[in-house]
Amino acid sequence: MKKEIISKLRKTFEDYANEIEGIEFWYARDLQLLLGYSKWENFAKVIEKAKESCKNAGFNVLDHFPDVRKTIEMPKGAEREIVILKQEAN
Repeated sequence: MKKEIISKLRKTFEDYANEIEGIEFWYARDLQLLLGYSKWENFAKVIEKAKESCKNAGFNVLDHFPDVRKTIEMPKGAEREIVILKQEAN
């Protein structure tokens, strides 16, 4: 990959980074878009594979893929809770 493409991708990912109590992380819904997945269902499959790899490597999955939920507004004033997950930077 060309150096400028890598530099642009790094900046984009850093722009979406969050931090709570000194721990840097990304929300899965943000990573979905950054990695080019248009449908959550397709990206959720990738996350499940990553969780399985984490488990097979001997790590606690919840330490690296904690469930986080967020309420979003729906048409006509309704609300719905969605899973957004967060991926910690290690």
